[in-house]
Amino acid sequence: MKSSQIHQVNDSVGDNRYKIIRFIGEGGMQQVYEAQDLVLEKSVALKVPKNSSALKRFRRSAVVSAQINHPNVAKTLDYLEDGEISYLIEELIDGDNLNDGFLGKVKFVDPYLAAKVFHYLAKGVAASHHVGVFHRDLKPDNIMIVGGFNLDQIKITDFGIAKLAEAEFTSVLGNENDTLASSTAVGAIPYMAPEMFLDAKSAGLPADIWALGAMMYELISGKKPFGSGYIAIAKILDQINPEAIKPEQPSQIVQNSQVKPLGDALYQIILSCMNSDVDSRVTADELVTKCEKLSYPIAPRQMGTVTAKHPQYNWGNISTDSGGKFFFHFDSVFGEAPIVGSRVCFSAFSGQPLDRAHPVIVLRN
Repeated sequence: MKSSQIHQVNDSVGDNRYKIIRFIGEGGMQQVYEAQDLVLEKSVALKVPKNSSALKRFRRSAVVSAQINHPNVAKTLDYLEDGEISYLIEELIDGDNLNDGFLGKVKFVDPYLAAKVFHYLAKGVAASHHVGVFHRDLKPDNIMIVGGFNLDQIKITDFGIAKLAEAEFTSVLGNENDTLASSTAVGAIPYMAPEMFLDAKSAGLPADIWALGAMMYELISGKKPFGSGYIAIAKILDQINPEAIKPEQPSQIVQNSQVKPLGDALYQIILSCMNSDVDSRVTADELVTKCEKLSYPIAPRQMGTVTAKHPQYNWGNISTDSGGKFFFHFDSVFGEAPIVGSRVCFSAFSGQPLDRAHPVIVLRN
């Protein structure tokens, strides 16, 4: 159940410096608004804690996140206290989170695009780790993308805000009906490393790497590596057992020779992120190096509709809304085969008599 809005449109904050433009949304710990900075004349994201527990860490979050300066990390612009309320001001990211922007539109992402996402996120996490900043709550909701599948920007948000204090986490584990559990803990669990459950206070930077691996597995498979909700905890903890079964390689990678080399490499990097031995887990810098060695195209993505399929052979045509026409072979499709009328996302490369679409992924209805 959503909280009532703390602010309304046209409210002023911070000695009338920030004017509320619109309500963007909320998470378990905060509400987010678009506001106008009347001094610098620019739009910003204004974040407000929803309860006293969140209030305590807003100042810390401002100090922590302000230490990180990297294009793949949302910039902290200001921190202020107005009466009994604290505010964190960040750059406004005009996009969607990873769930809404990608997984809400496709069942999974092809390895080419996933490699690009992985590379950018690894660089953002490495920048935070260089200054000793531990995010603690990396998950799709805290990753923002601009430009949709073209991925013009990707930024990590909410350092220090969304993390659950150990007492809070213990509380929600003991009460599955707690509203905090539904809004924060349950959403965080699928991406949490084993050490976060065993001793959250002692967990450190390697837990962020595990979370990256779990997110990337979900991106290429469409499935969380150990499932969702409380049932995932036992499966994550089981990974401490040396004989534990690792998340299997997605079948759409195994079955597609076009993407298999890159898909295999991605899968192995993901497993190195989700090594239950903290000391053996890949570091952020090592992860960046591994991602730099991946060969992935950065051709723009387009949207279109499958308008024809050959009655005997595995090829067809895609038309874009702007009238472009492209050839595609079913070997270039990642995942389920499209049918005539399917909406698809694809990159295009020169060909005769039509440019060729590769790779192709089917959009959700």
